[in-house]
Amino acid sequence: MSPVRAVLFDRDGTLVEDVPYNADPGLVRPVEGAREALGLLRERGIRTGVVTNQSGVARGLLTDADVRRVNRRVDELLGPFDVWAVCPHGPDDGCHCRKPQPGMILWAAGRICTHPADCVVIGDIGADVEAARRAGAHGILVPNGATRPEETASAGHVAPDLPAAVRAVLDGPPWGRDPAGERPARRGFTPGPPRGRRA
Repeated sequence: MSPVRAVLFDRDGTLVEDVPYNADPGLVRPVEGAREALGLLRERGIRTGVVTNQSGVARGLLTDADVRRVNRRVDELLGPFDVWAVCPHGPDDGCHCRKPQPGMILWAAGRICTHPADCVVIGDIGADVEAARRAGAHGILVPNGATRPEETASAGHVAPDLPAAVRAVLDGPPWGRDPAGERPARRGFTPGPPRGRRA
């Protein structure tokens, strides 16, 4: 693969602790290792971004302003990020941006003048890595309590935490080997019904 030029992160459950439909910037807490991982990328000049589903807007549980306030807090704690992409739609809205659709990844790559093939997407659920695949990017899954076992089993690359995922990116792994705790996929991801914050 060509050198990685950008890493796009899911927000909730990946960069920060998952607070369902969070409208309160005071509740933002970076996950363990997030600052270290982002620092490693920025030291190498690799651009960083966030791609996040926020269906609470469509559900009337959040406003666009709420999402912006929370994102600003994330940026204060972990930024600056080079690009932010937010999908405010619900799962039945038929949009092209909501993960596992590739729209946000394609848009974010375009905003930073990078080809999707030169991007890695890091997230905690199958929709994140499936969106990467559909966009032509590379995906790494960092499982947590919200990750379904079948999502971990089907992910092409699995890392135990964010620093390990980023080290795999920086080491330039052959994306079929088993570096940094990653593991080859056994089958493709099939999106399941929404659960918890996935909705």
